[in-house]
Amino acid sequence: MSADAPTILATSGGLVAGRRTRLELGPLMWHAVDLAGTSGRPRVCHLGTAGGDQAWANAALDEAARVAGVELTHLNLFPMPNVEDVEGHLLAQDVVWVGGGSVANLLAVWRVHGLDEIFRRVWEAGVVLAGVSAGSICWYVGGTTDSFGPELRAVTDGLGLLPYGNGVHYDSEAERRPLVHRLVGEGVLPTTHCTDDGVGLVYRGTALVEAVTERRGSGAYEVRREDGAVVEDRLEPRVLPGA
Repeated sequence: MSADAPTILATSGGLVAGRRTRLELGPLMWHAVDLAGTSGRPRVCHLGTAGGDQAWANAALDEAARVAGVELTHLNLFPMPNVEDVEGHLLAQDVVWVGGGSVANLLAVWRVHGLDEIFRRVWEAGVVLAGVSAGSICWYVGGTTDSFGPELRAVTDGLGLLPYGNGVHYDSEAERRPLVHRLVGEGVLPTTHCTDDGVGLVYRGTALVEAVTERRGSGAYEVRREDGAVVEDRLEPRVLPGA
């Protein structure tokens, strides 16, 4: 099935430490499946582009998906796309989940393969687009990233499906909040939506409709310019089952 409107779940979470496996699918990832209105075995495609399509990471996700009863595939782009019809493969999914790593490298590689245009059509078709960290920032105008080195910098060439900036790991990396505030204040980023670790933001079309969390006490935030000043509002997330 497909979501009844173009839907994005942008997160700073989604995978948790496993009990008998390296990883398990966390409440945020299950929420992405719920948003798709999936009946039967969920079909999820993982893109590990931001981490270089590492085989060990794919294997850990395969094991987690097997335990969870999810039909998981990987769209690898190194050394070449591993499916002949990239767009057709993505359109056949309930959820696309994009992993973390270098958002700058991810965007460059996606554009080489035309995924910037493909993802807009996939989104409009009702496949839920979701991901963590780099896999969150990519859907926005831009955000803050360590793609270029240890010192955080702005990235401003995201896919722009969502007309906002995005700040991830807002509570766990001390430099994230002040940089978001500075970039919004300088007009480098537009109004920016941020997530503490374990929090996700749900969009229908381009409207933010809900914040959700798999970690109690964590928050979401909107940072914007207002009358020449930078203002931050906390958005209290709904706690997901299993948090």
